[in-house]
Amino acid sequence: MDYFSAMDISASGMTTQRFRLDTVALNMANASTTRSINGGPYRRQQVILGERAMQPTFNQMLAREQGLRYAGVEVVQIQEDDSPPRLVLEPGHPDADARGFVRYPNINPVGEMVILLEAVRLYEANVRALNAGKEMALRALQI
Repeated sequence: MDYFSAMDISASGMTTQRFRLDTVALNMANASTTRSINGGPYRRQQVILGERAMQPTFNQMLAREQGLRYAGVEVVQIQEDDSPPRLVLEPGHPDADARGFVRYPNINPVGEMVILLEAVRLYEANVRALNAGKEMALRALQI
């Protein structure tokens, strides 16, 4: 694997983790949203990641035939959580139903924070890998 491929893989990881951070921020910002465009409460968003589909170079095709795989990662899909909303008794709320219950998004702040911390740690790991690849390339040029 050449230096640029390693750096490209790290960059794709950083991009996807930043997207996960944005999605967690969106979920937390809408934790109290009782009306959405689709009607009903906001639905929590989940990011589905997968191997990046790309046009392989000759070296990548050769490496794949030798059993080595490297392509990076990309966002495959953004999926709405289908869990039922939380029902809270608030008879005076404008979005309350006939029984006085308001439907709030089923967003767990603790679970979102765990995802946030995981994404931050993975982003930092990709930064370290990118810097290590850059340092190796610079040392190779000094030889």
